[in-house]
Amino acid sequence: MADEALDKKGRGESVEVWPHLVFRELIAMLLVTAGLVGFSLLVEAPLEEMADPAYTPLVAKAPWYFVGLQELLVYFDPWIAGVVVPGIIILGLMAIPYVDRNPRGTGNYAARARPVAWTAFLFGLALWFVLIGIGEFARGPHWAWYWPGESWTLEKPAVAPSWDLPLGVGLAALAAYAAAGLGLPAVLFPAFRQQLGTTRYLISMSLLLMMLAVPLKIVLSLVFGIHYVVATDWFNI
Repeated sequence: MADEALDKKGRGESVEVWPHLVFRELIAMLLVTAGLVGFSLLVEAPLEEMADPAYTPLVAKAPWYFVGLQELLVYFDPWIAGVVVPGIIILGLMAIPYVDRNPRGTGNYAARARPVAWTAFLFGLALWFVLIGIGEFARGPHWAWYWPGESWTLEKPAVAPSWDLPLGVGLAALAAYAAAGLGLPAVLFPAFRQQLGTTRYLISMSLLLMMLAVPLKIVLSLVFGIHYVVATDWFNI
């Protein structure tokens, strides 16, 4: 009867979580585990030689899964890069199902049913892997930036020349970025704004703006040489 009622409401055929879904998840977990074990047996870990206290390597990179975090340290203060930015990304991805009030596709996270949640989640996930790729392939000796095709044998300064925006200009730019990011979507997509409501709209757009600020800060640093947009004695952004 429950399945028939669900079908009449247009929700499609229901599938029991236990044991059907749990059994499939268990099989998937075992296959992934077996694949990782087989991969680790066939491919040697890229370990270096024993540490030599008399020799300092040109670049010390973290393991690949932490290289993205190490890359963030180039653009932000350590407490922002190590705590605030990763925390915002994780909390933002966790909050997506709660701020997206799309009634379509309840329990279904396909692109057509939930385009906002689907796009935001993939953007946050892709952002982290982009940072990992930059740290692995674009950072050479002394953590200097090397464009594709440049040889790592080319000596570059350990700290690239950069400059900070004046405090007034930086605060004005930050305020304009926040105002445009919060105001323009509400004007261009009023239905989206009404669907979320004021609180959910402000939360979702604020999280999205903070995620977008990471690649924007990378572009400002690499293209224009801007180190900090807002530089003070207490914190730097």
